[in-house]
Amino acid sequence: MKVFTRFMLSATDEAHFPKPELPEIAFLGRSNVGKSSLINSLVGSKIAKTSSTPGRTRTINFFEIRFPGRPKPDLIFADLPGYGYARVPREMMEEWPKFIEPYLQRRTSLALCIALVDANVPPQKSDAQLLEFLRAQDKNTIVVATKADRVGTRLSASIKALQQELGTHRILPYSSKGKLGSAELWAEIRSATSPV
Repeated sequence: MKVFTRFMLSATDEAHFPKPELPEIAFLGRSNVGKSSLINSLVGSKIAKTSSTPGRTRTINFFEIRFPGRPKPDLIFADLPGYGYARVPREMMEEWPKFIEPYLQRRTSLALCIALVDANVPPQKSDAQLLEFLRAQDKNTIVVATKADRVGTRLSASIKALQQELGTHRILPYSSKGKLGSAELWAEIRSATSPV
């Protein structure tokens, strides 16, 4: 789906977050799991910077999303820093809980958390810990298995292993290159942000 996008701001402090006026979709996951690539494939343009070097996203980056034919923005995408990468300076990682945890715990406009896991690697403890944290906060969450195009015939087995280890049946296979899962993920986003 082609939508209109605009970069809003980067924040490392709760005071810098945009006003909570629109529903927000948070993208979370380990470094190099493909968050920026997934966001870019969803919106049909390169709004999020991609890099082969893990740990490049070190702030929460906010993007306005406007659907075709709409006069004003409809929602906001929030791209959160990746976790679990050793080369990020320790001082910086120590700062992350000061703005990431408040965002996930207190953000009233947060409508959906999209937790990304890599379909190519075995389930990671850090991914399970993230999901436990989100469950404890009672957040609406969907798990998306990225890079699904690289798994080939092992995709079904990979998804089953992730479901078992992460304790969830709600895992959506996704490929930023082949658009696998794009329509389904947009449907989840629409459902989470539509007025009841």
